[in-house]
Amino acid sequence: MEMINILFWPFALAFAGVMIIFKIIFLIVWVVMIVDCAKRKFNVDWEKFLWLGILVFFNWIGIILYFIVVRSMNPRGVIRN
Repeated sequence: MEMINILFWPFALAFAGVMIIFKIIFLIVWVVMIVDCAKRKFNVDWEKFLWLGILVFFNWIGIILYFIVVRSMNPRGVIRN
């Protein structure tokens, strides 16, 4: 039983380190998306607030939705008429 504990800890520490790196990357991407949304021009004012709310309250799902719907359709942030 003691041998299992000795072999377990290096893997647990490696897993924790990888998770910390993923969290830091997620936080950076999340902040970049919020700043992008705040600076972007939308057709109507409420759309910006809607996307900011989605990004803040739905975290990684909001990031994926925002990237697919807004960033890929309109990369420069100009209003399409």
